[in-house]
Amino acid sequence: METAERRELWVEEPVGRRRLPDPVRTAAVRAVLITALTLIQAMVAFFCTVTASWLAFPMVLTSVGSTVVATWSVLDVWVTRQVWNQRHGVVSTPSSTARRLRRERRRAQRAARAEARAAARSEARGTAREAARGSARSSARIPGRQGAGDNRLSRA
Repeated sequence: METAERRELWVEEPVGRRRLPDPVRTAAVRAVLITALTLIQAMVAFFCTVTASWLAFPMVLTSVGSTVVATWSVLDVWVTRQVWNQRHGVVSTPSSTARRLRRERRRAQRAARAEARAAARSEARGTAREAARGSARSSARIPGRQGAGDNRLSRA
């Protein structure tokens, strides 16, 4: 008996991380294989040394060289990843710390510039007002009359 609902053999599930780019994945696979072979070679060198085999000395020398190559291959993965990110760009998420800090810094700079502009405007207005008041006072004064310094009309 077959049920009405067939279950798929292969079900794709969303993965939390994105797949590595091809060059980076290739370098990573190469590094894992080289590191695995280096570890096997180091084990063989150790056992040959314990059993006092004639093969111990050449194995130790080659495992030292393999360790250098394995280190180089791991660094190659890191460099390949950096180059890939530099050439193809990194998709940064909005919650990125660096982006948030940059945004806050820009807001603070804008606010400081706006305050400086407002202060300059008010200072310019103040000097313009005083200049206007000075010219109005000098032209509106009646000669010989004192005490009418502020040029206001009386309320009487």
